[in-house]
Amino acid sequence: MNIFAAGTISTLLFLVVAGPALAVGEEKNSGTSADKQPATDKALFAGGCFWCMEKPFEALDGVISVLSVYDTGTTENPTYRNYGQGGHTEVVQIVYDPAKVTYEKLLDIFWRQIDPTDAGGQFVDRGHEYISAIYVYNDEQRRLAQASKDKLAASGILKKPIVTAILDAPRFWQAEEYHQDYYKNNPIRYNLYRSRSGRDDFLDKTWDGIRLDLTAEGPLPMDLKKKLTKLQYHVTQEDGTEPAFNNEYWDNKEAGLYVDIVSGEPLFSSLDKYDSGTGWPSFTRPLVKENIIEREDRRLFSVRTEVRSKKGNSHLGHVFNDGPPPTGLRYCMNSAALRFIPVEKLTESGYGDYEKLFK
Repeated sequence: MNIFAAGTISTLLFLVVAGPALAVGEEKNSGTSADKQPATDKALFAGGCFWCMEKPFEALDGVISVLSVYDTGTTENPTYRNYGQGGHTEVVQIVYDPAKVTYEKLLDIFWRQIDPTDAGGQFVDRGHEYISAIYVYNDEQRRLAQASKDKLAASGILKKPIVTAILDAPRFWQAEEYHQDYYKNNPIRYNLYRSRSGRDDFLDKTWDGIRLDLTAEGPLPMDLKKKLTKLQYHVTQEDGTEPAFNNEYWDNKEAGLYVDIVSGEPLFSSLDKYDSGTGWPSFTRPLVKENIIEREDRRLFSVRTEVRSKKGNSHLGHVFNDGPPPTGLRYCMNSAALRFIPVEKLTESGYGDYEKLFK
């Protein structure tokens, strides 16, 4: 939290900064004897203002302590007056009982406290000291963090690519004592800062009405009726079909990717699109075969092969054996099940790995 920035927030929240960082990588003393302490794990998250990151984690049953710290930089023993100049970042270290709360749950809470699309800081606080990051202690945490990040990206909740990095846990220094549990010890100043920083406005706007459990396996459990148009919902969730020659992409000739409107998983490329004369966007093959599920469809008094997306479980259309070479297949899709991303926007939309296909 930038209490030295100009404006109303800094005037109301100015504090006397005193004393160096307390220790290198030390944790709060719980005051219990070693033989009574449960087996614990640690998590390390950067989410901008560490005042704001302590409270949501401390509210979880199974979290033993949350410590505000400065991560590694170019200076030793950073203080609140110089940690920014030394390249340090505000971070919270969480000590928790994995028998009561999982690392996946901590990740779920983390994503709901930040703007993971902001590379320049968090809300009113700008600069490297306020960036977001997940610092992992082992390969399992890395795997779970990446899976959680991928699921959030696929949900379509965020309109920009996620820039939050997943990095190895660094050396860190404990922040000054007055930063610890700031929300408890200075509730008026904390609530004023929090409400004026823009954090709560963003979180309310982004997550209001959204039911998304990032810890769960399987399809995304979110309210798709709020996310999708009536036609998109009818096609993807009710196995509907849009009108031929009266849909968004049937005649689209731009270069780019077609991704699932629900999950964002890449499905088809313009390089494999052709004019089938049917009035629906048609492709000779999927871009990522693993993202496509084909199954028998006996509706409409015939036997066809339905095409669905793997992660989003969206109904996309059908595949037929009357296509052109080299595959002889026609993947006849509904525009309403797809989102088109032009080549020039692949990187900013999080699909930069596919740019090389068009060069």
